[in-house]
Amino acid sequence: MAAPTTVKEVFENMPNRFNAAAAKGLKAVYQFDLSGDQAAKYNLTIDDGNLTVAEGQHASPNITITMAATDYIDMTSGKLNPQMAFMSGKLKIAGDMGLAMKMQQLFPIG
Repeated sequence: MAAPTTVKEVFENMPNRFNAAAAKGLKAVYQFDLSGDQAAKYNLTIDDGNLTVAEGQHASPNITITMAATDYIDMTSGKLNPQMAFMSGKLKIAGDMGLAMKMQQLFPIG
């Protein structure tokens, strides 16, 4: 399957990449604020192994991830290393840092 090339495709594909086993017992809301040409807001609600993807701003996210939409697409396709993106300031995180670390288990790349 080809890597998603738009923010919409990335989020539509999230349920297919979701590792429910890694989300057992987890209750969290991830907010994504993406800027640039494909600016968008999406949120993911994880509730004990279940995932809900929604467009827009969530009222009370546990973590907010802010970055350029193109960088986010590169990160989800494995072209941009999340740690490097964070260190270089391309990826900004507000809220529970532990949830950011869990993203790679919840949504494996590859």
